[in-house]
Amino acid sequence: MDHLILMSCLERKLFETSVRISSHSLSLAGRCYYLYSKSPDMVGQIMIAKNGRSLLVAICITFISLQNFAQESAGWQLEQMPDSLEFQYALSSLPPHLRENATVYLLDPKKGYYVARKGTNGFCAYVNRTEWERGEFVQDIYAPLGFDSLGSKTLLPIFLEVGNMRASGKYSPQQLQDIVVQRVKDGTYKAPPRAGICYMLSPLFRTRTDQGIVSIVMPHYMIYAPFTEDSDIGGGWVTGGHQPFVASTGPVLDKAHSIFNYIIIAAGETEKAKIIEENKDLLEKLGAYKSFLKAETSTAEHHHNN
Repeated sequence: MDHLILMSCLERKLFETSVRISSHSLSLAGRCYYLYSKSPDMVGQIMIAKNGRSLLVAICITFISLQNFAQESAGWQLEQMPDSLEFQYALSSLPPHLRENATVYLLDPKKGYYVARKGTNGFCAYVNRTEWERGEFVQDIYAPLGFDSLGSKTLLPIFLEVGNMRASGKYSPQQLQDIVVQRVKDGTYKAPPRAGICYMLSPLFRTRTDQGIVSIVMPHYMIYAPFTEDSDIGGGWVTGGHQPFVASTGPVLDKAHSIFNYIIIAAGETEKAKIIEENKDLLEKLGAYKSFLKAETSTAEHHHNN
């Protein structure tokens, strides 16, 4: 019975992927099996059934799965920022009076995040490079985040783990997204239990919007608001962000599981101008490092598309 169930599943998968059992497939299967015999880790575990036809089907599916995974996970490895620039950029997310004693994480694209400086005030800063909710890996996301002590214990470990999973090269973007969603739903990942704040006071960040991947000049404050939507606060996006609105992970997570939602409040124009002035040196370094991180600070937002 188990054998028949296995055969049914394998043959259905073959049909879905338009693979035909032919002399070409047989040759392909032979090459797959040779690869497996030489390097099991490369090909993965092949489920060997009771006859040659089942073995052939299983080998072909294994090969197809590997091809699909390679395509989906392409681009997982990020380019490493210069340590000194990433350090300065991460700290710029926090108000000046919190920077000196904050913990700073830097990214090793091949290993994940590590503590570059251990702080003493409970605040933590890092540059986020992976937006797990998008279901894709891109190279040019740069979002400095500064968490208070509550967020450093609840939300930050999740985002660091996401970065570490990507750095391992073992997960496709969809797998990574599925893991986060599942861990939220089974209670492994939990919402902050009370009010708190994540600072994004850097003079510039880069993220994906409806217009594509863009660089934005909009220092702002993010209040933890799990299970909250715009309709709950009468919010909504207006140009410049000068109206509270909810940054949501919907539709990836429904309202009942939206533990990553924030109420966003933009810095006022006077405060924004001061932040830009105080970070001229950082902005020059960012622009020299990557042209798309060169901002036109005379406008509320600078969109530099991919």
